[in-house]
Amino acid sequence: MKPMADGRDGLRQLAERIRGRRSTNLFLKQKVSKKLIRDAIELARWAPNHHLTEPWRFYVLGEQAIAASIELIRDNAARKKDAAYGDFKAESARAVPGWLVVTCKKSPDEILQREDYAACCCAIQNLMLYLSEAGVATKWTTGEITRDARFHRILGSDPDASFIVALIWYGYPKVLPTQSRQPLENILTELP
Repeated sequence: MKPMADGRDGLRQLAERIRGRRSTNLFLKQKVSKKLIRDAIELARWAPNHHLTEPWRFYVLGEQAIAASIELIRDNAARKKDAAYGDFKAESARAVPGWLVVTCKKSPDEILQREDYAACCCAIQNLMLYLSEAGVATKWTTGEITRDARFHRILGSDPDASFIVALIWYGYPKVLPTQSRQPLENILTELP
């Protein structure tokens, strides 16, 4: 593999993009182009995956699927707490301009299942970094809806054959939160 042509500047830009990608809940009402999302998915699928299993499936939700998903969120939240909470969660979800779901094929082989899940996570990171570079913010959610069989029906996916790794909300951000991380020395062990 050849080094990037612009050397350190390219590496510095990549490092800034990785550190700068943040999850957000606050999106502008502006739509993200379908082409940009397709391009992000095209790059996502180049993630490492053991034995080239390509265990991922991507679902870009349109207006009908989003509306059905919002009602599912409302129902789950209302059952959990009350109708007012259900309405609040539904309105929060309605403010999200873009919805994308990533599923992973199920495997009876525990090691393969772990490897496939990790591959899907790598694909999602590729996708989110690409969108971030384009100015699109994302939020990787794993809320109750992702474990609800009714959500699989909305997607047209088979819950016996796959599981949902992520519901990714995306759009142009109103605000991007800032974060910090603990010092590298706290998490790194260097062995002789």
